[in-house]
Amino acid sequence: MQPAQQRRAYVPGAARTAAVLTALLAAIGLSGCTSTASNAGLDDGKSGDSGAPVAAAPGKYRTLPEACGSVDSKTLRTLLPGADEDAEVYDGQATVTYDTDRRVGCRWKLETGSGTRYLTIDFERVVSYDPTVSDDDQAKDRYEKKAAAVHLPGASASPGTPSGSGSGSGSPSKSASKESSSASSGTSGTSATSGISGNDVPRNGGSKDDDSSTEEPKSGTSGTDTSGTGASGDADGEETTAPRRLDDLGDDAFLDDQLITTDSGIHRDVTVVFRSSNVIATIEYDQWSTDKTHIPSSEELQVNAEDLAQELTGRLNE
Repeated sequence: MQPAQQRRAYVPGAARTAAVLTALLAAIGLSGCTSTASNAGLDDGKSGDSGAPVAAAPGKYRTLPEACGSVDSKTLRTLLPGADEDAEVYDGQATVTYDTDRRVGCRWKLETGSGTRYLTIDFERVVSYDPTVSDDDQAKDRYEKKAAAVHLPGASASPGTPSGSGSGSGSPSKSASKESSSASSGTSGTSATSGISGNDVPRNGGSKDDDSSTEEPKSGTSGTDTSGTGASGDADGEETTAPRRLDDLGDDAFLDDQLITTDSGIHRDVTVVFRSSNVIATIEYDQWSTDKTHIPSSEELQVNAEDLAQELTGRLNE
């Protein structure tokens, strides 16, 4: 009698269950890898996007020209006629500033028998400390405030400078405009120059120098603003001397013309301000006369100042 063969236990459903489980685990693992890879791809696509604001672009200009050397000698002789060609008066006097990469200036003075002429130029490189405000926008805001200060048609000072922005000035500056203190007859002729720093001195009705020997009127003298009067002494129209915008000069530009009469003389002050990117340039060109019958020519001073402004825009781009 043959011994009984040992029978193996067999459960038909067990093999099928194991196979299903294996397939399910493999599918879950594959899905997890795919999801991880997909999410990684999405994260890579958003790399660098942390929600922080994008910094505004810096201004075009990083330095400024040397002020006293920025005016051609021939131009100086045109603006300040009457001196010898090699006279020291054409060397100019540099404005004292704290940082010549942020602000520079120069001043010339020529005295003749018929009066005195002054020329002052000022370059200010504006820098914004607010990362959301570009240097150009900050400069434009400051330019508009200067334009509004002289009551330029269409100009309006912005609500305020962004809190994170700096003054951009390398030297102390004055906020008062020339006409703010000489707009009406009978008021003090002294005014402050807008945007000029360092060697600033009273403008209208006061001496432009600390030298008391000059013939210009002393501070405190009553002055009359006759800005509507032309070279002939007659009213020559608001469009001639009233503040106006200048085309084809930098990004923005305006001209202001003031004729001031004082007890001891008369003087015409022509100011041109222009902005090129993040640099604001100011030109002040004045002619003083102790003879009240000799009224400085508005046309001559304006043309000379505008020609100089065109020359200075080229100096910025050199």
